[in-house]
Amino acid sequence: MPPDNPYFHTNGLKDMNGQYPSLLLEKAVGEFAKLPGIGRKTAMRLVLHLLRQETATVEAFGQSVITLKHEVKYCRVCHNISDSEICSICSSPQRDASLVCVVESIRDVMAVEATQQYRGLYHVLGGVISPMEGIGPADLQIDSLVQRVQGGEVKEVILALSTTMEGDTTNFYISRKLQGTGVKISLIARGVAIGDELEYADEVTLGRSIVNRTPFDAPI
Repeated sequence: MPPDNPYFHTNGLKDMNGQYPSLLLEKAVGEFAKLPGIGRKTAMRLVLHLLRQETATVEAFGQSVITLKHEVKYCRVCHNISDSEICSICSSPQRDASLVCVVESIRDVMAVEATQQYRGLYHVLGGVISPMEGIGPADLQIDSLVQRVQGGEVKEVILALSTTMEGDTTNFYISRKLQGTGVKISLIARGVAIGDELEYADEVTLGRSIVNRTPFDAPI
């Protein structure tokens, strides 16, 4: 479709009654607007961009999303996203299997890996304890962490959760669950500001927080 078509301009996308000229267009915009951080104006720009592309390009885009949803796996050891049953980090002989870094989400794994200062393994909880949002310990991968530690190979668990009230609550709960296992429990240094989400910390600060981790002393 030629770029000078009036439907490619925002001021030509609605008629006098404020309706979209195409129900297909409106539906596509509505679906894109469901994505986090995407408003309807941004969704409109994305949809119009796709309309300008070759059919093969749009089909490849759509197929990649469908394939991701149907074929992506979660590592049965650490719960990170993977193309196989065990992710490349857990299966790497170059990683220190005695060291496990506990994080909230897959994005946090990517953030820590970007520092290039950590060579241990990970454990993705899938969130933090948050009674206000109805998230309890049973909704997270805490029991599987305990099982990993009880296996005997893990010597240190690094708690690298966001420095929020929910993160601290989860740290405390995990420390209690790991009592008696003999594993060392440490906490990332507070170079990450109180209240910050881990994924938004800069690489240098996050790297130093991992390297300069401190023993975790749970309040009694």
